Amino acid sequence: MNWIDALIIAIVEGVTEFLPVSSTGHMIITEKLIGVESTDFVKAYIINIQFGAILSVIAIYWQKFFQTIKFYYKLFFAFIPAAIFGLLFGDFIDSLLENVVVVAIMLVLGGVILIFVDKWFKEPEAKNQEITYKKSFIIGMFQVIAMIPGVSRSAATIIGGMTQKLSRKNAAEFSFFLAVPTMFAASGYKLLDNYKSITSDNIYILLFGNIIAFIVAFIAIKSFIAFLTKYGFKIFGYYRIIVGTAILILMFFGVELNIV
Repeated sequence: MNWIDALIIAIVEGVTEFLPVSSTGHMIITEKLIGVESTDFVKAYIINIQFGAILSVIAIYWQKFFQTIKFYYKLFFAFIPAAIFGLLFGDFIDSLLENVVVVAIMLVLGGVILIFVDKWFKEPEAKNQEITYKKSFIIGMFQVIAMIPGVSRSAATIIGGMTQKLSRKNAAEFSFFLAVPTMFAASGYKLLDNYKSITSDNIYILLFGNIIAFIVAFIAIKSFIAFLTKYGFKIFGYYRIIVGTAILILMFFGVELNIV
């Protein structure tokens, strides 16, 4: 991986991490399209630059993020399901990360859901927007679905919040907050698991990727909240279907996209 490759992947991460389009899926596809060899460092890079993205959440929402101790308990309740499933099925999940077909299919299926989700869950009244422990845990269960590459963590948790009668804006913000412990844990685990692949020659590329992901994600979050509140999910659904279908068509005609 060179500096240009690192820049492109980090921009993709920053743009897509908090959009309902699957950042991991897009980075896997990007990695293959630009011809990056899937080494241990590259796999660690794709996961660890998410750390830069989550710092943007803290930077934007620092007043909301540093709240009462109950706020952190609720985040912990929401984090538990993903932590358990991640420990139990980590190896299987990693194997799926190398399969572009899985990513493409999940992009299409998720896109279909996003087209109709605004009709399924109308914007609720301002009342009953409190996020209880029960609501937190249920949203966390939705986050487990996002362990499948191509299923957006952002989309899954926002929809989970909407099932609990949260507004799109409040559901999205809680999704961002939940991303902090979830992605921090994933990044930390991947860093420990692949620390030998990070050397004095490539550590600066990793730091560079985190900085780029932070800057781009900062901009993307601010834009996404305003767009989602006004227009909803439909356009993201169409986008996912187009991208997923294009990948499947390419593979049908013999274009090799599986990561090896």
